[in-house]
Amino acid sequence: MILRSERLELRPIEEGDLEFIRELINDPEVEKTIVGWMWPLSAKDEQEWYKGFRNSNKEVRYLIALHDGTRLGLTGLTDMDWKNGRCKSTGIRISPRVQSKGYATEAYITMFDYAFNQLRFHKVMGSALETNKASLRLMEKLGYKVEGVLRDHVFKNGKYCNVVTTSILAEDFNRLHRPEKN
Repeated sequence: MILRSERLELRPIEEGDLEFIRELINDPEVEKTIVGWMWPLSAKDEQEWYKGFRNSNKEVRYLIALHDGTRLGLTGLTDMDWKNGRCKSTGIRISPRVQSKGYATEAYITMFDYAFNQLRFHKVMGSALETNKASLRLMEKLGYKVEGVLRDHVFKNGKYCNVVTTSILAEDFNRLHRPEKN
């Protein structure tokens, strides 16, 4: 299912998106702000990943684009636990050329509306580097609550860093972003 908002669409990843994704993943400015890490990604490796990847009831990945098709970033949901009504956000990667324009906020609100109000998840979990103040501000704005801090959890930018774990519940999301539902 393609998710649409005022300015954006979140759609499945297509083969034509692979070069954009490779550039985004290999961008050192993006890499230094995220919790995970990647080996340098070659076009061949990305093709192999693409051949084997399928959106499923366990994970879904979205390409974030403007309605005119301009590619902006990536997001998704993973570790979908249907019994307990929870999943994890894969986080969000937005191209540095379009950051600070509200696209990450709009993409998350669109995806969470789908997760909570269509898929009926109760909780979405997330995490961010303690030093990534922009991500933490975004999470707070969205309605995430801090659940804890994983001390010296990842080695990033030459040192061990804390990771802040967070979550948002459907009721919190709907109260903040869909008040008509309350």
